[in-house]
Amino acid sequence: MTDVAQIWSYLSQGPLLWLTATLAAYAVGDACFRLARRAPVANPVLIAVVLLGTLLWLTGTPYATYFEGAQFVHFLLGPATVCLALPLADNLPRLRRAFLPVIAALVVGSVTAMVSALTIARLFGADAALLASLAPKSATAPVAIGIAEGMGGQPTLTAVLVILTGITGAVLATPLLNLLGLTDWRARGFAVGVASHGIGTARAFQVHPVAGAFAGLGMALNAVLTALLAPFVLGLFLR
Repeated sequence: MTDVAQIWSYLSQGPLLWLTATLAAYAVGDACFRLARRAPVANPVLIAVVLLGTLLWLTGTPYATYFEGAQFVHFLLGPATVCLALPLADNLPRLRRAFLPVIAALVVGSVTAMVSALTIARLFGADAALLASLAPKSATAPVAIGIAEGMGGQPTLTAVLVILTGITGAVLATPLLNLLGLTDWRARGFAVGVASHGIGTARAFQVHPVAGAFAGLGMALNAVLTALLAPFVLGLFLR
């Protein structure tokens, strides 16, 4: 047992271990997702987060140590987000025809995401730093972290809230939209992108390519609008 502990202590300090663990956890999550016939509740990101969180807890590994390896995956978030422009370009005619509804839905969705979260947090007595961390939770992670930091929030907490928001949207969006009888793939995708950014967008692409394209649009536009509105909305709650 002593030899095993020593080996683990040596390996856990190397970034390659945690990069491998991250990829392996997602591979397991994706396999479970396929076995579950793409059921929303078997979201691969959710499964990967649970597996990695359990591993870090059992081994007593600090997040900073884990991130030394996971940062390579984190770096790819930027290029992956830019790649969403490709399916969006293929659907430009649909976007032009729905321009006004898209703008209206964007404003309503973005403001609702911020106001509802801040209202609930305020009722539970959240302080200013927590409110600042919570306000941009529906924007994509790199943007949300920057917004929160600029408003005096905690970037690490914002990152956690963004991931939880994305996973929740990816799991609940499809059954909820089915229950509401919404059949327009443009509206379904855009709603998911505005509410649950990249993780929701990935789920939208799994459901339908048009939904994925509009989810990518919603995610991008909501990031811009949240950056503009979040300081103003937060200021109203801090008065």
